[in-house]
Amino acid sequence: MIAFPNCKINLGLSIIAKRPDGYHELETIFYPVALKDIVEIIHGNDPTTPIQFTSTGLTVPGNLDQNLCVKAFELLRKDFPNLPNVKIHLHKHIPMGAGLGGGSSDATAVLKLLNQQFNLGLNNTQLVNYAAQLGSDCAFFVYDKAYHATGRGEILQPFQCDLSNYQIVLIHPGIHVSTAWAFGQLTPSSKEKSIAEVVAQPMETWKAQLINDFEYSIIQAHPTIGALKNLLYEKGAIYASMSGSGSSLFGIFHNRQSLSRSLFSDQFRVDII
Repeated sequence: MIAFPNCKINLGLSIIAKRPDGYHELETIFYPVALKDIVEIIHGNDPTTPIQFTSTGLTVPGNLDQNLCVKAFELLRKDFPNLPNVKIHLHKHIPMGAGLGGGSSDATAVLKLLNQQFNLGLNNTQLVNYAAQLGSDCAFFVYDKAYHATGRGEILQPFQCDLSNYQIVLIHPGIHVSTAWAFGQLTPSSKEKSIAEVVAQPMETWKAQLINDFEYSIIQAHPTIGALKNLLYEKGAIYASMSGSGSSLFGIFHNRQSLSRSLFSDQFRVDII
């Protein structure tokens, strides 16, 4: 079976408090964007190897035991020991370490494919519980619609937000931002107005009010990111922001505009959706 897991952007990201468990209380709106990877799962042909993993496209770094797709399989196999041996192939197109949630999306796609292919009978609530064990934003990809997220990102409520009449431009500057470092630069705080309240307003108000808390310190450390955000506004974005803890940026444009990649950068990766 094959799935085409897509990425996400964050419409605002507030870090509200540090939790006793070491995580952070946050608020954001997750919104799905149709930049996609490909995941295929078939029966394995090696009876001694529970999982065989291969990949093409962008190079997937790290050891196999740290790969989220592999972890997703192993997580389900603990509760379903009769799960057959499988081969998983990932074609990677979504940039990694970019704040777009591509790895989380791939892992959740593996959970959903295994559930469907081998008739495990898991409902969405159960899939969310498994996904949340893999990563804070994995649970969102079970539903893959606009959701208001709180807690550490796993408490999800449907949110009315439709950007289908707009174009979204993604710019990946190829800058690695350590998530641990990014969190270390923050002073968590409650906000006067919630992200949900701001996103419910006309988009023209977002520029002044819809904030990603990570942006300030990351732009201070990497001015190129700030310059690219300004470029998105110069080219007509209604709203532009960094996604997650970076380093990718996105701009939301009126759909009637004729946009080309060269309009934004011939130095960095640009995707227009």
